[in-house]
Amino acid sequence: MEPVVESRPGTTLRARLTARGLRMTLGPVLSHWPLSPRGLRPAFAVDLAAPLALPAPRWAEVERAGFDGLPAEWVRAPGAGDGRAVLYFHGGGFFSCGLRTHRRMIARISAASGAPVLSVAYRRLPAAPLAVSVADCVTAYRHLLDGGTPPERIVVAGDSAGGFLAFAAVLKAMDEGLPSPAGIVALAPLTDLDHTAKVAHANAALDAYLPARRVERLAELLAGGDGPPDPLLSPVNGPLAALPPVLIQVGSTEMLLPDAELMAARLAEAGVPCRLQVWEGQVHVFQVFADLVPEGLAALHEAGAFIRERTAAGSREPRTAAA
Repeated sequence: MEPVVESRPGTTLRARLTARGLRMTLGPVLSHWPLSPRGLRPAFAVDLAAPLALPAPRWAEVERAGFDGLPAEWVRAPGAGDGRAVLYFHGGGFFSCGLRTHRRMIARISAASGAPVLSVAYRRLPAAPLAVSVADCVTAYRHLLDGGTPPERIVVAGDSAGGFLAFAAVLKAMDEGLPSPAGIVALAPLTDLDHTAKVAHANAALDAYLPARRVERLAELLAGGDGPPDPLLSPVNGPLAALPPVLIQVGSTEMLLPDAELMAARLAEAGVPCRLQVWEGQVHVFQVFADLVPEGLAALHEAGAFIRERTAAGSREPRTAAA
């Protein structure tokens, strides 16, 4: 089986200007941010300040929904019905961002999919290594199941680091005997903690704001040691055959394009239906910038259509790791 690769050509002026602005502002910050336990502590302020730049849309309902000590919230667009759910894990390099930074984009996902979205603030660096983040995401999935939402009516989604967690949490949940969800949506996911391919790729110099040379140090922090991480920590190296259908969206010039392509290829080899959408000239997680970038809104509409298709009543039977 081959992955379905869908090219989305064309880059609007707004997208090009957004990329230029991010290259001049966020790029230098991330290139020089100290990747150490002490240096990462101030990153929590990014989420606190997010409503100033990314206020929640007034048309969406936001309801606190913490459980098991994890902050979480339901985000519902008008018309989003119960009985289905999207479980969302935010990006931010495993150390930044949170419920507030992603609230606006998640509201758009709810509107496009017609489903409420449970957004979860998992524990992260520097307080928690990767294993704890994954465990929190499994807890969130189990919470949905225990609350009565059928697995065939759940799509797990995330962007960047959250895309990593979407794959890792589903693999871990199925290893623990839980059924698979209906699908996975990964927006520019990190899927491989090995930095080699990313640093060698031409996009390492083209990415608007992600510094490829810093992935190695981030991976060391996530693994909780000073050496390279165990390859089995990366979902791209996991037992993928029982995963549900997957939609991956990624920009053509971003540093994580090799991760998206490798995951799509591995999924296809394992017999898992996968659609890889490559959006020309788009920055990392361009969907967050949907207010500025028309392509971001278009991509979210396509993600919403995938979620609707996968969670339609009677669309499939839940799979297990032994399936």
